[in-house]
Amino acid sequence: MGQFLNYRLVLEKNEPQRILFLAVPVYAYDSFFQRELPKAIIRQYGLKLIVYDPEEEVITQWIN
Repeated sequence: MGQFLNYRLVLEKNEPQRILFLAVPVYAYDSFFQRELPKAIIRQYGLKLIVYDPEEEVITQWIN
C-alpha cells in the first residue's frame, strides 16, 4: 500500500481529476485487508479498492 500511496501523491500533482483505485485479488482482500491495520489505512487515506477474482477474471467488488 505504501507504493500505491506514493503513486497517488505523484498522480494528484500531474492529473488531479483522475481517480485511482487499488486492485487486489479476492484472496488478499479476504485475508490481509480484513485486518485492523489495513482497514485503518484504507479509512485514513480514503483508498478506493477494486477486488477481483483472478481465476474467474471478474471484478467482485468496487469499494469507494
